[in-house]
Amino acid sequence: MLNAIYQSLDPVAITLGPFAIRWYGIAYVLGFVLCGVMMYRTARKWRIDFDEDSLMTVILCVVVGVILGARLGYVLVYGEADYLANPLEIMAFNHGGMSFHGGLVGALVAGVVASVITKVPFLTLADMGAMAAPIGLFFGRCANFINGELWGAVTDLPWGVVFGGSAGMMPRHPSQLYEALLEGLLLFAILMILRNRKPPCPRGTFLGTFLVGYGICRFALEFIRQPDAQLGYLWGGWLTMGQVLSVPLILAGVALLAYALVKRRPQQGIRKGSK
Repeated sequence: MLNAIYQSLDPVAITLGPFAIRWYGIAYVLGFVLCGVMMYRTARKWRIDFDEDSLMTVILCVVVGVILGARLGYVLVYGEADYLANPLEIMAFNHGGMSFHGGLVGALVAGVVASVITKVPFLTLADMGAMAAPIGLFFGRCANFINGELWGAVTDLPWGVVFGGSAGMMPRHPSQLYEALLEGLLLFAILMILRNRKPPCPRGTFLGTFLVGYGICRFALEFIRQPDAQLGYLWGGWLTMGQVLSVPLILAGVALLAYALVKRRPQQGIRKGSK
């Protein structure tokens, strides 16, 4: 314990009188802003007719979809009976509790709405969003680390972190940072390599790659991530809810990649013969 790393970062970044701005909120804002920048740059690279108004429409839809989806996903999958006794708590975002899988569903539903409004095909929008998603994941997982939540299992590795509180005083895997590196930086690098291919990959390639990549990374990291206390381990005492929810993502991603390979539909706006 003498050489253990202690996580003592303050979750509150700025305090202005009675108001507190938390790192988690900053991560969400920064993630959405940078995702918007990445989507716009990707659209320009693919020569898609996608102006600033269309971008703002998409971002607004996605912000609403991600936040509502993430919260409702947490309440339905990870929530306890307290939400039934106190339904107003469902919308108490300041009390924590967001689910990535719920946020993903919300983002996809929002993408359908944005596609209708902007007249950009859904899979093209989804591919642009998939390019940007790892950025948001990176900042979100870093914020999880600062909050001292979603920590990993006990470890004797030299980089084990003591989070204190409900995590106890034993060093644990900083699984939040593992996820930031794999689901964030690594997945972003893979998608960037695909984005730079000429001619551009067909519709569905990037969303399919994201779903497969995230699903595999999340499934693997769940083995060293402490499961939610209210659920614990599932069948056989080793499977977690995160792994159960990641399997459909992998299957859907594989199916989407197969669809993209067979149909080979170009991203909207790509001129024939463009390099």
